[in-house]
Amino acid sequence: MKSQRLAAVVLPAGAIAVSVTAWWLVTGVWAADDRLLSAFAPQHAIPAVVRLAEQGVLGQDIATSLWRLLVGLLTAGVVGVALGLALGASYLLDTATRPVFQFLRMISPLSWAPVAIGLYGIGHRPVYFLIAAAAVWPVALNTAQGVRAIDHKLLLVARSLGASRMETLSTIVFPAIRGHLLTGLRLALGIGWVVLVPAEMLGVTSGLGYEILNSRDQLAYDQVMALILVIGLLGYLLDTLARWTLTPRRRTPRRPATPGELRTTLVSQ
Repeated sequence: MKSQRLAAVVLPAGAIAVSVTAWWLVTGVWAADDRLLSAFAPQHAIPAVVRLAEQGVLGQDIATSLWRLLVGLLTAGVVGVALGLALGASYLLDTATRPVFQFLRMISPLSWAPVAIGLYGIGHRPVYFLIAAAAVWPVALNTAQGVRAIDHKLLLVARSLGASRMETLSTIVFPAIRGHLLTGLRLALGIGWVVLVPAEMLGVTSGLGYEILNSRDQLAYDQVMALILVIGLLGYLLDTLARWTLTPRRRTPRRPATPGELRTTLVSQ
């Protein structure tokens, strides 16, 4: 056990050290005479992170980007769960809409950028739209898969006891699809974060994506690399947080009620 814990710390730390060394060798040694590539070297990029933070720009851009991500994900979550419940519950609806949804799912979310700007103008709303358009599909598809995997005997028991739709959802459906839903939300978070940065390069004047373009226009390539580092670090932290909060705990597993438990619960209500 101790050796596994030690390996869990040493191996990632070693991989990070090797990656930083390779980064320094390419940009700081091999391309030292190239002004463009040498600006991306760690000895220039890391101090640039500190300068951006001291100027107050970095904190504002991070807060703006995280807010846009949150709104887009909430929109995708509400739409995706509702859509997934409908698709999972109705075979006819799933069969009828599958070609259309698969067609839409395969379109790059950034392809909708001109449409989003045309509909919503410039500002936050086009970014919300692009994030939601990208993140809705993993939520919807995982939710639908979870609904299809529910034991139909539980639904029959609930129906025979006169359970309402809300009682069926809260007692059977949501506990049963919890694992699928959490997986979909985690995937949606990763996709939304990837789409966020290029979406912020279109018609907005704040956020991490905009700041990359602004730094490029100023030929401040050390700041460009600094922002890339910040984006990668934030993405890693968000994924770690999502993995910790959205992964079902083994010690207290959630499961749908058995027919006997369901009967007792519904009768008591």
